Amino acid sequence: MAKPKATPINITILGKEFQVASPESEHQKLLQAASFLDKRMKEIREAGKVLGLERIAVMAALNLSYELINTPTLDSGEAQDIEQRLSHMSQKIDQALKHSEQIELTDS
Repeated sequence: MAKPKATPINITILGKEFQVASPESEHQKLLQAASFLDKRMKEIREAGKVLGLERIAVMAALNLSYELINTPTLDSGEAQDIEQRLSHMSQKIDQALKHSEQIELTDS
C-alpha cells in the first residue's frame, strides 16, 4: 500500500517558522497541534522560570508527555456515567433473577 505523498506546510511556534512535510489530509491536525504546542510554550516562557527556546520546548514536551500518560481513557464524568449505568443494569438483572426464582419456587 502506497503512503500518501507528503507535502510541506509551514507552522509557527514562538514566532519562528518551521516547514514540516506531511500528507495534505493531515495538515489541519498538524496546524492544530502546532497551535496547541505554541500556546503551551508561550505559557512556560511567560512564567519566566525557563529560559531558552530549547529548554522551553523540552519542558513543554515533558509536560505534554506526562499529561498524556496520566490521562485515563475516559474523563471522570464519562466513567461515573458508565458506572451508574452498570449499577442500574446489575440491579435490574438481580430483580429479574429474583422474580425468576420466585416463579420457579411457586411452580414446583
